[in-house]
Amino acid sequence: MSASQSATRYLYDLADGDASMKPLLGGKGANVAEMMRLGVPVPDGFTVTTAACVEAMRRDSQWPEGLWEETLAALERLEDRTGRQLGSPERPLLVSVRSGAVVSMPGMMDTILNLGISDATVEALGAESDNPRFAWDSYRRFIQMYGEVVEGVPAHAYEDLITAMKRTRGVEEDTELDVPALQELVDQFKAVSREHMGEELPEAPRDQLRRAIDAVFRSWQNPRAAIYRKANGIPDDLGTAVNVMQMVFGNRGDTSATGVCFTRNPATGAKELYGEFLLNAQGEDVVAGIRTPRPLAEMKDLLPEAYEQLLDTMRRLEEHYGDMQDIEFTVDEGSLYLLQTRNGKRTAPAAFKVARDLVEEGVITREQALRRVEPAQLDQLLHPAIDPEHDQKPITKGLNASPGAAVGEIVFDSDTAERRGKAGDAVVLVRWETTPDDIGGTLVAQGVLTAHGGMTSHAAVVARGMGKPCVAGASELKIDAAARQLTIGDTVLTEGDVITLDGSTGEVYAGALELVPPQINEDFASVVGWADETRRMQVRANADTGEDAAKAREFGAQGIGLCRTEHMFMAEDRLPAVRRMILAKDEEERAAALETILPMQQQDFEAIFEAMSGLPVTIRLLDPPLHEFLPDLVEQALLVQRLEQQAGEASDSEELAEARLLLSQVKKLTEMNPMLGTRGVRLALLYPEIPQMQVRAIARAAFAVRQRGGEPLVEIMVPLVAYAEELRRMREIIEETLDEEFESSGERFDYTVGTMIELPRAAVVADQIAEHADFFSFGTNDLTQTGIGISRDDAEGSFLSAYVDSEVVAANPFSSIDVDGVGGLVRLGVEGGRRAKADLKLGVCGEHGGDPASIGLFESLGLDYVSCSPYRVPIARFSAARAVLDAREDDEE
Repeated sequence: MSASQSATRYLYDLADGDASMKPLLGGKGANVAEMMRLGVPVPDGFTVTTAACVEAMRRDSQWPEGLWEETLAALERLEDRTGRQLGSPERPLLVSVRSGAVVSMPGMMDTILNLGISDATVEALGAESDNPRFAWDSYRRFIQMYGEVVEGVPAHAYEDLITAMKRTRGVEEDTELDVPALQELVDQFKAVSREHMGEELPEAPRDQLRRAIDAVFRSWQNPRAAIYRKANGIPDDLGTAVNVMQMVFGNRGDTSATGVCFTRNPATGAKELYGEFLLNAQGEDVVAGIRTPRPLAEMKDLLPEAYEQLLDTMRRLEEHYGDMQDIEFTVDEGSLYLLQTRNGKRTAPAAFKVARDLVEEGVITREQALRRVEPAQLDQLLHPAIDPEHDQKPITKGLNASPGAAVGEIVFDSDTAERRGKAGDAVVLVRWETTPDDIGGTLVAQGVLTAHGGMTSHAAVVARGMGKPCVAGASELKIDAAARQLTIGDTVLTEGDVITLDGSTGEVYAGALELVPPQINEDFASVVGWADETRRMQVRANADTGEDAAKAREFGAQGIGLCRTEHMFMAEDRLPAVRRMILAKDEEERAAALETILPMQQQDFEAIFEAMSGLPVTIRLLDPPLHEFLPDLVEQALLVQRLEQQAGEASDSEELAEARLLLSQVKKLTEMNPMLGTRGVRLALLYPEIPQMQVRAIARAAFAVRQRGGEPLVEIMVPLVAYAEELRRMREIIEETLDEEFESSGERFDYTVGTMIELPRAAVVADQIAEHADFFSFGTNDLTQTGIGISRDDAEGSFLSAYVDSEVVAANPFSSIDVDGVGGLVRLGVEGGRRAKADLKLGVCGEHGGDPASIGLFESLGLDYVSCSPYRVPIARFSAARAVLDAREDDEE
């Protein structure tokens, strides 16, 4: 072994770790070590580091040199401390093997319990505890867990045998199986394992331990873990730690139990008792939904001392970590042990309530509270809910495991849900109980419905973490997976039928119920208000109507960063006038059509100026090519053909003549690549009467709103500028037109003129363009298309999703900005613009302005504001604050 290899430490005893070592020990290992340091009762053990996993991946699953020797040495130390030995027929040591990633995530390897039990040790374990049933129950559990998790034996192979044994013995629960039945099951489990593996299960405990650790390493790369990491932006190179701990037993009888609890309600955030437990049970029984767990409050009467100790420990851990904790515990013959604590996954409403309450309780600061909430959780709160005025009766009711509303077609397996969800279908995943393998379907489903499981079941925890509505434990559900049918009483539903879930009440309805917009509560408003105290950038909205502008202001927008005037032209009552303008034979006809359009534009601008009184409104002059206001070329040609056939010899009808004229104009205006054709500033310079009309409408709207007591703040933006000369000429047209309006009205107002930076050339020569601009607004949607050379409409429907799935690109560049490429163009534009004009105002008006990851880049570049759709304004406000906090953290490091 080389000196460098021997210097690498791949393993730590729990007593040697603490919470600060999470990157190395994983979340579970670091937190268990921290609890040991605090004096909380935890089983002894050791942790194999994430570095060992990463190195094994680098070596194509070959362990790094020295790791097995370190493991054996740690095992010997554990044996010395406990006075027990792995595999000993006298005082056997049994251990658990658990994965423990840096970031808590479903999809990792299931826990293996009771490793070390065998034909040689089972009798000693039973004699020592004077409970042979407990020993044989632990043995059958080990074979089942080890065979399934490490050796890949299908879970149903064991479950089918348990079901058959219960039927033969005439019992309902696993706990009712006696020693002879369990001994018979052990023999059957061995046989079925041998059948599937093609060899005997390994008997040597050290061999089992090595294989189990290796299985944890492999689980980091399994598909379900990879899907979760990709969906949540977790790097693939973090690796997972492995936690090996002495077993404590919740299945020794009615003085033993296992359970899961939260220090606050993870669904609502309320500071109340929340959790479940099972007597005479082990490990995964609570979360797996095998038996229906009992509410934690019942533990007070059944195990009073352990209950009081648990409550005290919950309080201590929450105070220590300053956050709501998710705790796994075992009671072994009356003695409490904690197996894990971590910051609990919670719904979006709970996240805001917990953050606000912890601040008011003096546990954390406001800035710390901003770190307790993820930007994506704001998005969840801004989604619709079921209309409370509905008169439908639910067809069943389960546990309200994760709030929110979900409407979709029933699907019964994760693969179907994943396939249809990615295709854009709204589906609800209906399962007996979800498992980690269902992660792909859960990600894309609107919601999850299960027949079994409790509030801490896998389905409930994962759904809450993703912000998905979930109704769990709806026991009336009868699922026939083969027939693809669901039966509830007399109601039979087939795959494809629509249902509605109310995750807030646990109710399930047949058909699609009406949804209503979300209501922002006081917790949400408080936390986002704290973000306003921290953020530097302003947040504006993209809005094209007075109604949208008012909604944006309600959400805290500080102005309009993009008003797209072409959306006003598309309205049915305006389109005929717009087409008359386009089809005009001469300037006089065009002027007449524009005179018709002008008051319509003025009316639109008045509504927006009124909604945004006192705040800036950036109005973009007409951007798209004119043919977009005309019929489709093929459809118009077919119309002409149909009219010609109907007219016969009378081919000079007025309707046919108009259709032919329109077809001729459509042909003339249709371009091979209209996005890069006659649009934006190019169109305005060819037909200056169009921007003149728009500028007059802006001016007259501003005067009208002023007379009514409003305070319009006008910013005029020129689109698609590539050359400084284009903007110079357009500014001249704008200023001359406004001067005419000022002279005519006898009054004036302040205004600014700027441009969108949406072409690579504009970013490169930004210093030249800035000479004629008061502001730049980066149009990152078009800058992405022109910078990368892809059409959004074509790419998202064809190769882009495959690129993301195969990791050619890290993310859809239209959703989250391409930092190195398009972000580099923005950086060029910022540096060039401010080099020429230090006080140049800079903003972003593409939808990247509402993306948390992109906002981090914009903060680092020193932009003055971001602009996004109204419903994303709170997310942008919050993310702008997080960007400031992240920058501070980086500076401190």
